[in-house]
Amino acid sequence: MAHAHEADPTPEQPQAPAFILYLDGAEYAEEMRNLALWVSDLLLPVYGREVTSAQPWCPRWWEHLEAVARLHALWLAWQEYTDPAAGASGPAVWHRDHLGPVLSELRSPHGPFAGCRPGGHRAKAAPTVEAYDG
Repeated sequence: MAHAHEADPTPEQPQAPAFILYLDGAEYAEEMRNLALWVSDLLLPVYGREVTSAQPWCPRWWEHLEAVARLHALWLAWQEYTDPAAGASGPAVWHRDHLGPVLSELRSPHGPFAGCRPGGHRAKAAPTVEAYDG
C-alpha cells in the first residue's frame, strides 16, 4: 500500500509547448522572438526560395496572424521531428507532412502574403462577421 508521502511511480509526461495563439503578454513576446530567430536563421536561408508574384513572401510576416500561426505550428513540428527521439525518418516526415503544406499555403498567390512584395507589407482586411443571434 502506497503512502501519501511516497512519490508516484508513474513518470510525468513532458508537457507539449503551448500554441502561440494561446499565449499573451511576455509569454507571447518571448515565443515570437524565438520563432522570428528560427524563421530568419533557419527556415528562410534553407527553404526561402525566390520571391515572385506566384510565390510571395512578406518581409513583415509577423503582421499576418495566419502566418504567425502556421509558422509557429511548423516550428513546433520541427522541434518534434528533428529530435533524435523521432527516429531517423523524423526529418523526412517533417518535410513531407509539415514543411511542404505550410509553405504552399503561405506562399500561394492567394495566401496571406498576396499583394506583399519585397520591401513592402500590405495589410489585409479580414472578412466581416455578423453577430450570431441564435
